[in-house]
Amino acid sequence: GHWVVGLEESNTPQPHWFHTLQVRRHRGRRGRSNSDPLRENNCQDPFSWKPALQFGAAHSYVSLEKLGEGAYASVYKGISRINGQLVALKVIRMKTEEGIPFTAIREASLLKRLKHANIVILHDIIHTSESLTFVFEYVQTDLAQYMSQHPGGLHSHNIRIFLFQLVRALSYIHSRRILHRDLKPQNLLISYLGELKLADFGLARSKSIPSHTFSSEVVTLWYRPPDVLLGSTDYSTALDIWGAGCIFIEMLQGAPAFPGEAAELEQLQTIWEVLGMPSEDSWPGISQLPNYKPGQSLRIFPSQPEDNLPNRTEDLAQKMLKMVPGERISAHDALQHPYFSILPPPIMHLRDTISIFKVPGVYMETEVRDIFNPGRRVKRMLLPASKFW
Repeated sequence: GHWVVGLEESNTPQPHWFHTLQVRRHRGRRGRSNSDPLRENNCQDPFSWKPALQFGAAHSYVSLEKLGEGAYASVYKGISRINGQLVALKVIRMKTEEGIPFTAIREASLLKRLKHANIVILHDIIHTSESLTFVFEYVQTDLAQYMSQHPGGLHSHNIRIFLFQLVRALSYIHSRRILHRDLKPQNLLISYLGELKLADFGLARSKSIPSHTFSSEVVTLWYRPPDVLLGSTDYSTALDIWGAGCIFIEMLQGAPAFPGEAAELEQLQTIWEVLGMPSEDSWPGISQLPNYKPGQSLRIFPSQPEDNLPNRTEDLAQKMLKMVPGERISAHDALQHPYFSILPPPIMHLRDTISIFKVPGVYMETEVRDIFNPGRRVKRMLLPASKFW
């Protein structure tokens, strides 16, 4: 009746709970892939390959606990009976009349083509008459949860590590003419090592085939760029760069960069308050965008004065959050920005599938604040409570 299945039998009789505890107490060594957390070199692998079990079969996986639920799918923590790996099971409910949601088809087709250390791995797909299940590598948490556990802004070193991995993933997909279109902290998975994995490609689109049907109803409102809020559907990779810039600011100050209301106009107002309202002189063609209305902002706030942030941090943030999409820095150029120059040089020359934590000298620092250990203190860069720019 235990969930631990496919265990190798020991020659020595053991209590019925022995194997369960053996698996639950196992911890992967630092430096190993988080998709293989049960292995260690100094002990026999408690899971063995079962030739009778195959990929693509529902009975090859066991669900352990529910992790979350969305509009059309539920996510469970599970374990593979094939090789003992922990997995995340995304179970997509199918409606008889509609069949498989198109977002699921798009996500599967894109992820099967993407092989990168900073993009979540799709291991398997299980199709039944009632559901479609995606079997992903199991990753311990996401950036939203990580920031909620360490409120008030993250350690400056860890921000640099996270942002580098995010921009690295974006550079990879953008070079393949793929837009993610839904960047937000909840879609950035974080492993126990600090590995960042870009996930949830349900809204992603490939630009390899020309299309005039792009929607402006993409990206969660707080991370949606002003050109898309204004109704532009002629967007490109700059869409994702704006979202990454918003996440950059959120990691720095511990609060969303542009926490607007539940409508495009209010969200634009929030952006204008920080960056100032653009004009035709600063943004040629803005008056031609579908949602543009002359004088739609009655309050125009000048940009806040510069603070004591290091110039490199401020410069990269400003280049990612340029109002005009064509002026935003590309992911490829962002990787070469001086902000990342203090990282070990080999990090710039890794193969796509290699984690940055394989490079000597790449590590995570202890966070300043931890809700599980409020008394912990370490040195860090101080940020003002208000928007820093």
